[in-house]
Amino acid sequence: MPRLDRSPAEQMQVETAGPDFLEALARGLRVIEAFNRERRQLTLSDIARLVDLPRASVRRTLATLVHLGYAETDERLFRLTPRILNLASAYLASNAVSGILQPAVEQLSAETNEACSAAVLDGEHVVMIAHAAPKRVIEVSAQIGFRLPAFATSLGRVLLAALDDASLDAFLARLQPAKLTPATVTDKKALRGAIQRARTDGFSFADQEAEIGFRSISVPLRRLDGKVIASLNIGAQSERCTARIMHAKFLPQLRDLADGLQRQLV
Repeated sequence: MPRLDRSPAEQMQVETAGPDFLEALARGLRVIEAFNRERRQLTLSDIARLVDLPRASVRRTLATLVHLGYAETDERLFRLTPRILNLASAYLASNAVSGILQPAVEQLSAETNEACSAAVLDGEHVVMIAHAAPKRVIEVSAQIGFRLPAFATSLGRVLLAALDDASLDAFLARLQPAKLTPATVTDKKALRGAIQRARTDGFSFADQEAEIGFRSISVPLRRLDGKVIASLNIGAQSERCTARIMHAKFLPQLRDLADGLQRQLV
């Protein structure tokens, strides 16, 4: 087997993960994650640069993905194929929460005529596991699997509020917040305050911090034992929906939905 040339970050990961850590699999997943909405097609050199891996390792990984049908190439550009959705489908099918939440957010979206989502925390991001939106001329870009920085979203702040103090301290210590819009809060003291308010109030409201012209309000979704397992939100274009409407109308609807769902989540 060819020797693996490791970056310093990889070397630390291997040393701390233990003997059962499969480095080749980890590299393969990093290559898959190099593709996104802005990077639909990439050259081998592009991928090697993005994932900070040797070209030879990336070439073998891509050859394997192509052979298995998860990627395709015209001998220059590589792209993922629909088969990659099997990986996401495996999570959604095995996670009973997603099956419960999708019809719930669809119903709430129909009632409010706004976009509704459920999300979970994944590192420094939130990932949507259920989403529904009304049909409009201008579509809301979010969808299942969509990722957003947790610090700048109401979905994320509700989930961060559920962390214990030590975990929240660790999150903020490693966070390097960047401005997504002029309204994005990046001061860590202010962020801690917003997260603590979400913990006290039981909801979070974010106004154009993740996307200009878009505001959202979120509540925690709890299991029957009280543990927060996801967040629920309603998002709307700011020109169509005022902050007052979000608080006075949508917040009670979100809380009612969360209360009803809690009885189904053991």
